[in-house]
Parts: sequence; C-alpha cells; structure tokens
Amino acid sequence: MKDLNRIKIVLVEKKKTSRWLAEQLGKNISTVSKWCTNTSQPDLQTLDKIAELLNCDKRELITE
Repeated sequence: MKDLNRIKIVLVEKKKTSRWLAEQLGKNISTVSKWCTNTSQPDLQTLDKIAELLNCDKRELITE
C-alpha cells in the first residue's frame, strides 16, 4: 500500500512529536500514530487542523 500522507515527515521537519499533535487535537496517541504510519488517514477537517497547527499548507501533508 502506498503512503497517502506525509504527517510524520512534516512533524519531524517542524520539530514536533506525534504526542504533541495528539494533545493539540484532543486525539488518542494511537490514532495519531496510525496516521503517521499510514495505517489509517485523518478526515479532511482534521487534516485542515493539522496543517493549521503545523503552520503549513495542507497539500504538504499529502503525497502527490
């Protein structure tokens, strides 16, 4: 299965952790971990919120 998102990569670039992201979103750390490993994907509203928290364009969070 091809990776659909780049959340883990952008977190590293922004020097943030998945635990930090989970706390900011009010989500369980295991949910965010699944996003980071591309086991599951966040919905579009959550993707918007992640982009806002990481101060990036949401297009940076998904692969081409």
